[in-house]
Amino acid sequence: MYGCGMSLTHALLGLLAVQPRSGYELTKAFETDLGRYAWQAGHTSIYPELGKLAERGLVEVTAEGARGSKTYTVTDAGRAELRTWLMAPPTGQGKVRNEQVLRMFMLSALDPADAVVVLERIAESTAQQADVLRAIREDAGPVEPGPEGFGQLAAEYGLRQFEAVHSWAQWAIEQLTAPART
Repeated sequence: MYGCGMSLTHALLGLLAVQPRSGYELTKAFETDLGRYAWQAGHTSIYPELGKLAERGLVEVTAEGARGSKTYTVTDAGRAELRTWLMAPPTGQGKVRNEQVLRMFMLSALDPADAVVVLERIAESTAQQADVLRAIREDAGPVEPGPEGFGQLAAEYGLRQFEAVHSWAQWAIEQLTAPART
């Protein structure tokens, strides 16, 4: 959501730091959890980026399979790059790309009744997404050390974010539907 030097490079390095993967497996990771909640990327951007990372010595091909399939692993230089990025304080600079906030700025183009419909959709969508993450949290149990635990922390972050947006959408609906104040 916020530009703090986040890039496809760091997303790929992070996934490969957990375990070696093929380009196909990386694409699948972006199509599921990562793409739904954090960063979207398709194979048309993933494969070229893997090539660039290999040229820079941040990843290497550790296995080649049938039909040209390659398994990538992060190198020590790649781990160092990932660590540098993770340890850097958020700059607060960069591009913010949040479709929901953009929609809120543009709601004035609608009449109030239509604006309420948009807000109701946001409230409904975020409630559903929060329910999905609550179920994941319940299935996962207590946070464990290691990669799975960090996934649980990320899911909790997402859950709390969806809950906050849901609460805000309900508040915004109340603001638009409250009797006019004089």
